[in-house]
Amino acid sequence: MTDSSSTDAAWRQLHEAASAPYKKAGSFAWHFARGKLGRDPVFRGVIERGLIGLRRRRVVDIGCGQGLFASLLSSMAEMQMEHGRWPATWAGTPERAEYTGIELMPKDVARAEASIGHLKPRPRFVCEDMCTAAMPSCDLVVILDVLHYVDHAAQEGVLRRVRAALQPGGRMLLRVGDMASRRGFAVSQWVDRTVTRIRGHKVSPTWGRTVDEWTALLQRLGFSPVLAIPMSEGTPFANVLLVADAGKETSSP
Repeated sequence: MTDSSSTDAAWRQLHEAASAPYKKAGSFAWHFARGKLGRDPVFRGVIERGLIGLRRRRVVDIGCGQGLFASLLSSMAEMQMEHGRWPATWAGTPERAEYTGIELMPKDVARAEASIGHLKPRPRFVCEDMCTAAMPSCDLVVILDVLHYVDHAAQEGVLRRVRAALQPGGRMLLRVGDMASRRGFAVSQWVDRTVTRIRGHKVSPTWGRTVDEWTALLQRLGFSPVLAIPMSEGTPFANVLLVADAGKETSSP
């Protein structure tokens, strides 16, 4: 089996395993999980690029929704325990991730609890505003497509608290829309508003920045290095994943 076919097969297995628990919460939760994990390039992209790291066990997921990242972490851990299933080209991920999800919407938190509340270690879900929720000490922070819901001052406030919570060797994975790409940014905002309505949530104003502006802000807050990776493959969007480190730790992948 070629490397490509091996990783494709592994991803299909992960996709199925991470989506399956959401059947417990009903048709919407399951179809949303399958669609989001299957069509959004960020999940597979993070794995294939080895951006999580074997030692980054304490994970905070801001704007976690129904906890897809927690389910994916658990499915990856299970796959690595079975000989021959984890592709040799993929870096390892934590065997037992301690996961905290922060989510504003109670319905999403309820779906997360109903679907993956049984996982071990048990994921912790906090139904609070990301601007005020307590930020536990952590090794990895994931923020996908949610910071634009708050104004620029609030964005900086969240990022300052993230930087303070991250331990040496810690990393933040922050996906944002690049305002410098006018068409792609407009399309992503329209789709975002549409999905928000479908999920039964109120559509709020949004505040964007260019990738250069995001990078400058992160560097000013003490993140270094900051790497920008295009993360819109197969979509019409202008999404970029910013990989922002909080200082090096010896021998930490």
